[in-house]
Amino acid sequence: MWETLLDRFLTGMMVEDRLSLTYPDGITRDYGPDTGASAHLAISDRATLRGLIVNPDLGLGEGYMNGTITPRNCTLDDALTVIVRNRFKGHIPPWIVAANRARFHMRRFIQKNAPSASRQNVAHHYDISDDLYRLFLDADMQYSCAYFRDDAMTLEDAQVAKKAHIARKLRLEPGMRVLDIGCGWGGMALTLARDYGCQVTGITLSENQLATARKRAEDAGLSEQIEFRLQDYRHIAGTFDRIVSVGMLEHVGVPNFNTYFGRLAELLDPDGVALIHTIGRSAPPMAHSSWINKYIFPGGYVPSLSELAPAMERSGLWQTDIEVWRLHYAKTIRHWRDRFEAHVDEISQTYDDRFVRMFRYYLTVCIIAFEQQMQGVYHLQLAHRRDAVPLTRDYLYAARPTAATATVRQTEDA
Repeated sequence: MWETLLDRFLTGMMVEDRLSLTYPDGITRDYGPDTGASAHLAISDRATLRGLIVNPDLGLGEGYMNGTITPRNCTLDDALTVIVRNRFKGHIPPWIVAANRARFHMRRFIQKNAPSASRQNVAHHYDISDDLYRLFLDADMQYSCAYFRDDAMTLEDAQVAKKAHIARKLRLEPGMRVLDIGCGWGGMALTLARDYGCQVTGITLSENQLATARKRAEDAGLSEQIEFRLQDYRHIAGTFDRIVSVGMLEHVGVPNFNTYFGRLAELLDPDGVALIHTIGRSAPPMAHSSWINKYIFPGGYVPSLSELAPAMERSGLWQTDIEVWRLHYAKTIRHWRDRFEAHVDEISQTYDDRFVRMFRYYLTVCIIAFEQQMQGVYHLQLAHRRDAVPLTRDYLYAARPTAATATVRQTEDA
């Protein structure tokens, strides 16, 4: 029965490319025209067939993790590209359409993300081990999209460019009080304190990130300029000249968008500027990946701009600029995956094969999402005053000062 259902499913779905599938009985069947890209997957047990029929997204990821789905004479990239390119273009069985709609409409319950749940969700991914992340991130441990001004840039250079681009949008001056919501391992806070002379408060829900960030600030002699806290954005008090949040909005959840942007308005000084860097969909909202939710980011969600706009509007803040980055994150994650694979033998000494395959699948499916789906990164620049920033973007692309000259400038200004 499962073979028959999957055969019908793939016959209707594959309309542009060719997917060859070897079933557990050894029979190989081809789906789709022989005119586009091609890939070949082998399935070794019938339980995996059932998983693909009940929940294709979850079943495919779990099958690869468990080693019961393997690419043949192609890469995982090839297979996922062919599947993603065709899954919304052909016919999808009605039970899968219904399940996706149900998950979409349940997202307000799934993503409630109360403070206690948010902390557990963050720990699930970010408190695995700093040592693991050090193996594939840049030296500053930036776990978010880099900014590739040209293809020849290294990952390190592109992450420096990302922080500099954000700093320019913030219009920083020495002594400004900056709130970093979701500060990670402290790289942005360290940069804003060291290179721009700011007083930074960084908040995170990760115990590991908090300990590492505090140690980095101490080692850099910046403890008097930076305070890192284990704190939820809903619980912070005071006002700040600038607010920055990189890669955190994806963990807020649809039910909390009004609260999130309302808190930004409350925390931001009347003359202040906020910059929110987030993954987003340049298309109507859809149910988030059930595999990603289960294994990588519980409670996470990639919002469409149409879901964020009402909450931004209700906050009373001006949308002084919205910039969209296309393909930058795909480039970033390709660097991460290359480094992950370069250290896979070392990683395998600590983690089992299933974990390694899980992480490889996670990195690869994210690459394909940014290359093949309507997914990118949004920069939301917000302010109380319409003239809080210049009226054109020219200020972002003037001569770019180096960190050294920025420090000299701050010293002279002081």
